[in-house]
Amino acid sequence: MDTSQTTDSVKNVDKQEAFASPGVSTLSGSQTSFSVAPMMEITDRYCRSFHRVLSRNALLYSEMITAAAVVHGDRKYLLDYDSAELPVVLQLGGSDAGLMAESAAIGEQFGYSQVNINCGCPSDRVKSGRFGACLMAEPALVAESFIAMSAAVKIPVTVKCRIGIDRDDSFEPFERFIRIVADAGCDTFIVHARKAWLDGLSPKENRTIPPLKYEYVDQIKSLYPHIQFILNGGLSTHEQAIANSRSIDGVMLGREVCSNPWMLNEVDHLYYGAQQNNRTRFDVVEACYPYIETHLMQDVPLGKIMKPMLGLFHAQPGGRLWRRILSETMWVKGAGLHTVQRALDAVRQTAEDMQRISR
Repeated sequence: MDTSQTTDSVKNVDKQEAFASPGVSTLSGSQTSFSVAPMMEITDRYCRSFHRVLSRNALLYSEMITAAAVVHGDRKYLLDYDSAELPVVLQLGGSDAGLMAESAAIGEQFGYSQVNINCGCPSDRVKSGRFGACLMAEPALVAESFIAMSAAVKIPVTVKCRIGIDRDDSFEPFERFIRIVADAGCDTFIVHARKAWLDGLSPKENRTIPPLKYEYVDQIKSLYPHIQFILNGGLSTHEQAIANSRSIDGVMLGREVCSNPWMLNEVDHLYYGAQQNNRTRFDVVEACYPYIETHLMQDVPLGKIMKPMLGLFHAQPGGRLWRRILSETMWVKGAGLHTVQRALDAVRQTAEDMQRISR
């Protein structure tokens, strides 16, 4: 694990509390949690480091990694992270109980806070490997992996799933899956409140076409009140997330955080009762300069570092300019901190020009 320390300026931003939008009721005093969904080719260590600057309390997830890759592959490459990212959940894909247990133990050795079993990904590649959403048809197999993993680690083991698969719209298969895995000892489920169509829809279509059924999550919670259920799927604002989280234990957002990461700046106040602050997007980018410089000196391409920040100025004056300048230049040889500064200066100038015009 990379235990290199972040600079004081980044730490100071990390320690600041979030700024809440007016008009959004908070969940202060409740036990509702907020997490950022695991997303392939998105939630890597650079993404998580940036998200941690915006929220010190949100639970972050790795990309899904197969158990076989963890056991037989380059562990440092796959599992490395900066200690400032914690808490981070390692999401694993697989159906071999022995491999799942061994990979979970390796994740614990690396310092991950939890491990999560992927039972929700609908891609053909995942299906052919016998993990992801297809495992919802084999709850006993998931329970077997859960038992083996729990015996191998001391950290929590959780499950991320759908409400069902293919054309069956009934509640009963979902309840059966939860019951069998819960009987094995699982006490936390993250539920994407759509079923997955394993034939006929792409992974992208599976994120939008099957209808959302939040009522299934409410219903399963009423049947198993002692189990934690985290709601995922279709949530795009804090207002919506808070409105749908009153009867459950937490919410998880994914794609919306990617397109508008600034919403993480509100998480600590809205969900964890922290004080508000008045930092700006400019403050956050400038506080990240030392982190950017450190990783550039380690020969990390600027594009990898800045990709998670492309949406930071979403719906703000100069936001499209920020994205365009970085997209066109951050992968160019020789791109560095000056590239980021030029983009930020352009956004600042645009904002100042618009402010003058509006007077």
